[in-house]
Amino acid sequence: MRPSSARMAFWFARRSLRSKLAEETPIPTLEDSARWLASGSCSSSRNFVHGRSGVARSRIGTISGAFQRHFCPNRSFRGTPSLSARDYYDVLGVNKNASASDIKKAYYALAKKLHPDINKDDAEAEKKFQEVQRAYEVLKDEEKRNLYDQVGPDAFEQAASGGGPGGPGGPFGGGFGPFEDIFGMNGGMNDFFKNMFRDRDYGGQDIKASLEISFMEAVQGCTKTLTFQAPVNCETCGGTGVPPGTRPETCKPCRGSGMIFMQNGPFRLQTTCSHCGGSGKTVKTFCKSCKGQRVVRGTKTVKVDVVSGVDDNETIKIYRSGGADPESNQPGDLYVTIKVREDPVFRRDKSDIHVDAVLSVTQAILGGTIQVPTLTGDVVVKVRAGTQPGQMVVLKGKGIKTRSKSYYGDQYVHFSVTIPANLTHRQRTLIEEFAKEEQGDDEKVETAARASG
Repeated sequence: MRPSSARMAFWFARRSLRSKLAEETPIPTLEDSARWLASGSCSSSRNFVHGRSGVARSRIGTISGAFQRHFCPNRSFRGTPSLSARDYYDVLGVNKNASASDIKKAYYALAKKLHPDINKDDAEAEKKFQEVQRAYEVLKDEEKRNLYDQVGPDAFEQAASGGGPGGPGGPFGGGFGPFEDIFGMNGGMNDFFKNMFRDRDYGGQDIKASLEISFMEAVQGCTKTLTFQAPVNCETCGGTGVPPGTRPETCKPCRGSGMIFMQNGPFRLQTTCSHCGGSGKTVKTFCKSCKGQRVVRGTKTVKVDVVSGVDDNETIKIYRSGGADPESNQPGDLYVTIKVREDPVFRRDKSDIHVDAVLSVTQAILGGTIQVPTLTGDVVVKVRAGTQPGQMVVLKGKGIKTRSKSYYGDQYVHFSVTIPANLTHRQRTLIEEFAKEEQGDDEKVETAARASG
């Protein structure tokens, strides 16, 4: 039986209306849909047509209904107010296009500035320090950062703290729910949040100190004992952070597992327990000496091996000899700046050294030999007749051994001439005779010059 003309007209009219709706009302993108879901605004179809005319709202019912059936099946819920979480980029003071290197530099600068050991009198310092750590743990990881950029700080904080956009037990069952399918992370969410706030890499505090040594100790090398102030393990509690004999209790929220598990249909989300930090244990009282920090400010002694040839203001790095790590697995490093005292005899210019040698008048005029100090002892140096003040000789290979190469520097001997202040009668007579002869020689030269002219 052929359809009537009226039914055919109705069918073509409905088809034309659907085509027009598809052109006038674009379907929300997957990214927009995910963002609406994360902010809790998928409460009804009215959210997707907000601001449209009444005709548009009636026309788009088919599209919004299909979307809601796919992403919010058989549910009608109201979104919770935003947590107003602080943006991680603002916490670190970087822009959203910052490179991984810029993020790392910003984190270390803030971590050093806000560390609780440095700001003991600031009650807010530890809170800010933890906030900086949290931001860095997310932004340093490319996978976490990409997800954070897509869902924003509010949804990310809700999921990380064990609650979804609808809160614990809400529309996503306490986790990301449909986000696992949206972002293709089905099966990878457990690894995403596993130990998210525990895999810290800052370790103990780095310490800077100075060590003063003599000129010869710098040239020959030495071993020194350096004492300085640094965070050390608390002796009262043995670095545990709790009074001796304290028995930790099993964490009730995670039942001692250290992890919180949430189920949403076929999806299973695993996060670190925020109550115990993943340890599975909690305590009610802390050590009074360290206030639970496990480390206190104290005195530390380290042996420093100074290599031969070290120069003034050079810095020696001694790995893991700085401040103790509260986690007891990675102490900080010790940076020792060498201060070399001036020597009364030798002056240094990199691998070369300079000394002064004093000649008498007769030695400068007649020449001879003198003893000159070197780094390995005195040596005899020949002085040429007629040596002038300020002249020098070079002793090859008598300088300081270079660390980068196998040869030694040179030693430069600078001559100066002393003029006697007090003369005996005979010395004065001889000098006067020498002056007369010198004057006579000058007159002869002058007469010869006149005759030739």
